[in-house]
Amino acid sequence: MEFLPFTRPSIDEATIAGVAEVLRSGWITSGPRVKEFEAALSEYFGGRPVRALNSATGGMEIAVQLCGIGPGDEVITTPISWVATGNVVLRAGATPVFVDVDPLTRNIDLDLVEAAITPRTRALFPVDIAGLPVDRDRLYSIAAKHKFRVIEDAAQSMGSRWNGRRIGSFGDLVSISFHANKNITTGEGGCLVLPDEGAVPLCEKLRLQGVVRFPDGNMEVDVAGGKYNLTDIAARIGLGQLPHLDEFNARRRALAKRYFQLFDRALGCALPVEDFENTNWHMFQVLLPLERMRITRGDFIRHLHERGIGSGVHYPAMHLFKLYRELGHHDGEFPHAERVGREMVTLPLFAAMRDEDVDRVCEATSAIIRAASR
Repeated sequence: MEFLPFTRPSIDEATIAGVAEVLRSGWITSGPRVKEFEAALSEYFGGRPVRALNSATGGMEIAVQLCGIGPGDEVITTPISWVATGNVVLRAGATPVFVDVDPLTRNIDLDLVEAAITPRTRALFPVDIAGLPVDRDRLYSIAAKHKFRVIEDAAQSMGSRWNGRRIGSFGDLVSISFHANKNITTGEGGCLVLPDEGAVPLCEKLRLQGVVRFPDGNMEVDVAGGKYNLTDIAARIGLGQLPHLDEFNARRRALAKRYFQLFDRALGCALPVEDFENTNWHMFQVLLPLERMRITRGDFIRHLHERGIGSGVHYPAMHLFKLYRELGHHDGEFPHAERVGREMVTLPLFAAMRDEDVDRVCEATSAIIRAASR
């Protein structure tokens, strides 16, 4: 039986041929295809300025710098995310201040945010886990009240919406990923959606070593930038992917609906929020009822693999990594996040999946958990 991965990109032959054209052109790093991709993204996000980057992490690094965040500052975020969310704050010399997650949405619990605010707080840094948006109305209400910047880790949110508006088409700084496992991909890559044109010059300098070039061939550097530029090869993949985004996400929604229809609720797994208006269904994640099971999560993943089914863990609670424990974090600090990080498993979900693939995953999950039940 063919192995079913937890995700796989869908790249058509026209895109593959387009990448070959870029390779033959001789211009394979940042060039005309990047500009074309940025223009297409800007149109998608309602005309907002967008800069393509080598990763969403690069977008968050630049966003932190655009906000002027540095040593002595604090940024409020969630412990359930890819570790990049906290790392970019640490790398700026600032402190990530974690707030526990809502046990249903698995996103940052906005009811707890104001209690975490101190005189050193400079920004809010929410994460949309699995593409399910954080409540943007409440988020920006809190930010406006306290005059905070907002850096949206919307890495997983391409095509998600909030009350009918596309994530990225409004708000402050929005970082989105086009990694290989995202709803559309450039292989590796991402973009940063900017609040206005005034942020573009500094963003562009930070994207590529702080360099400003002049028509006479001279250049100047007045800020220590990094190297976050996207290649034309990657941009050409993105240009082939973007027109299919709605189609891909519609298929993901259909597959998620089938999961909800077929999943055995008697197993005791906690399913994701059943949201078909806002989320792009980047991932379908369940919490295993480990307290009822004689096996570990690792055993469950291994048993799935033996049945030809891939899965993933997204994500362990960040504050329990050694790096963050050394900053004073500890077990029991954020109980909801710790439970999510301990029990969550990502099941297969990607646009090219068939209905019968979902059936197979549900059947295997049920068989494994029932056989392991205490």
